[in-house]
Amino acid sequence: MSITPIVSAAAPPRAAATSAPPPVIDEGLVEGVKRRMAEFRVEWSRPEGRNAWLAIAGLTGLLVYSYWPGLLNAQSSWSNPQYSHGWIVPLFSAGLLFWWRRPVEPVSLSARLAGLALLAISFGLRLAAARYRIVTIDMYTFVPALLGVFLLVGGWSVFRWAWAPIAFLIFMYPLPDEATRYLLGPLQTLATIVSTYALQTLGLDAFREGNQIIVGDMHLGVVDACSGLRMLTIFVALSVALVMLGDRAWWENLVILASAIPIALIVNSIRITVTGLLYQVASSELAEMVFHDLAGWVMMPMALGMLFLLQQILAHLVITEDATVTALAPQRPTPAAAAVAARRPRQPAPPVPVVPPRDPRP
Repeated sequence: MSITPIVSAAAPPRAAATSAPPPVIDEGLVEGVKRRMAEFRVEWSRPEGRNAWLAIAGLTGLLVYSYWPGLLNAQSSWSNPQYSHGWIVPLFSAGLLFWWRRPVEPVSLSARLAGLALLAISFGLRLAAARYRIVTIDMYTFVPALLGVFLLVGGWSVFRWAWAPIAFLIFMYPLPDEATRYLLGPLQTLATIVSTYALQTLGLDAFREGNQIIVGDMHLGVVDACSGLRMLTIFVALSVALVMLGDRAWWENLVILASAIPIALIVNSIRITVTGLLYQVASSELAEMVFHDLAGWVMMPMALGMLFLLQQILAHLVITEDATVTALAPQRPTPAAAAVAARRPRQPAPPVPVVPPRDPRP
């Protein structure tokens, strides 16, 4: 009696019924957008999926209406060169939400309660910020409130893929004024010290006096714009975006995030050092042009180059055990190949030739 027809006539195995569709390999951008649009249309045709997305859209619209003054304040800060990247942040988050979207599943009671709690905490912080007139905190609460909407309507399954793109929206807001004041002074001092040592290492007679670098008769002042805070805010946001887009181990992502601040500070110190060097070996016009014009175009590619070099080092630093075992272990035959080999008649072993013993006598 064969068991195969009985299994095939019954319901398919549970793993095959509940497993996710196989990932698409070598899928381009256009093909990926088309496939996701088709999947969203299929989900929209189901009442539960359509109702969930309509609820998310409606509640998000109410949040935008409620937070509109804070959103306008954030938009006005984008004219500041320090936050000129802010307009890209909501576009990037919306693109990730579309790309990572998964079907809405039934929502548990714990998810409903957690979403309500997150909304309540966000509104409570907003009321406290309004009471003490802390405008920045009032703007920030939009992000956890939006997370609460997705958790309340979509449940934990939606929260798992939506929390990172929504949390990334925090980079579209400016830093609090208190944080800016506390960061500018130490960053200026650090940039001045590092640049002074770099100029001394290059053989120049440089020394520091406050936030000024004196090289001969030249006084190079490290003002607020030279502190590196602009580079720091932009590059930290960019490093977080690269971590979100990449497929790396958790410790590699941690190293990349931890290296964002040192790389930004090093690049800013290189900018100041090159400017001081040009003041000595070239004209002041060339130094000013490099400092104010060319440096803005060179600093970000230089920082990205350092980050790419770090990624290459991390990729070749550790070899995963699975890859090594797979490469060295013998390949096991598939069940079909083993069955064919078992039915194949065995060939008799070739006879071993018999060599007569050699006569030891001469």
